[in-house]
Amino acid sequence: MRGLLWVVLVGFAPMVAIAAEKPDWAFPVTDKVQPPVAPDDRPHTAPGSDKSLTRKQIDDLFNPPDWYPDLHPPMPQVVAHGSGTTVRACGSCHLPTGTGHDESAYVAALPAAYFIRQMADYKTGARKGSGSMTAIGKEIGDDDVRAAAEYFASVKPRPWIRVVETDTVPKTYVGPGNKRLRLPGGGDEPIGSRIVEIPEDEEIVLNRDPRAGFIAFVPKGSVAKGEALAKSGTDGKTVACAICHGPSLTGLGEVPPIAGRQANYVVRQLFSFQDGSRAGSWAPLMAQVVANLTVDDMLALGAYTASLKP
Repeated sequence: MRGLLWVVLVGFAPMVAIAAEKPDWAFPVTDKVQPPVAPDDRPHTAPGSDKSLTRKQIDDLFNPPDWYPDLHPPMPQVVAHGSGTTVRACGSCHLPTGTGHDESAYVAALPAAYFIRQMADYKTGARKGSGSMTAIGKEIGDDDVRAAAEYFASVKPRPWIRVVETDTVPKTYVGPGNKRLRLPGGGDEPIGSRIVEIPEDEEIVLNRDPRAGFIAFVPKGSVAKGEALAKSGTDGKTVACAICHGPSLTGLGEVPPIAGRQANYVVRQLFSFQDGSRAGSWAPLMAQVVANLTVDDMLALGAYTASLKP
């Protein structure tokens, strides 16, 4: 597969690479000033689940809630509870269903070999951009990496992102854990040139409940522009995504699926390939693909891929 991809890209002669400015909206960081929040010590429940958990229990990164065990295969220890005192449960950020949140990654149905390769890149420092994953990558054992990789590869992907083209979006802030949330009583504002991704239901997302995902608000026309880039490369600006990621963008061999993933996550990865913070053995393939993309191109590709069925 890798040899085939190199052959495909040999004829692609990128123009002078664009030095894109980092899109801060795609890299959420907890705001220093937070809206006032009342203490929450009430029990939280989920329809059809027999669990009742406090906020403190829900936010335990070594024992995250598994509201609906029937939605996924049996979890290995590292996914359910982590390992030791430094490797927290994979399910705390990525959920037992692998669908994750806007600030993390949708890892359901990733090829196991791809997953293992990414963890190796975090361990060596070849892949940067996530302090928590870098720390976990340096501490996690090979057996746990393989167990997590095989588990998430076996989890069926689910629709998780609803893309909405719009001129205005709710005002937001970035809460604890880098979660973008509606600003209480904040009203609306112009979207500008950005993606604003927020929960369909904040209570459900904050409870680490896999029943509901996210809305990705994108500028009008983004999906069509992204489709043109993804399907044709737009006159040599980039390479058609299907060549490597498969005709439906649901993956091909060890190349990961990109359909139906978080829009901002896709933007983060495209930018990270372009600025070199995401390296590793296969990164040169993507470095050529993204060399000429502007941030608006990345936005459009994120909008389009997120709109597809995973």
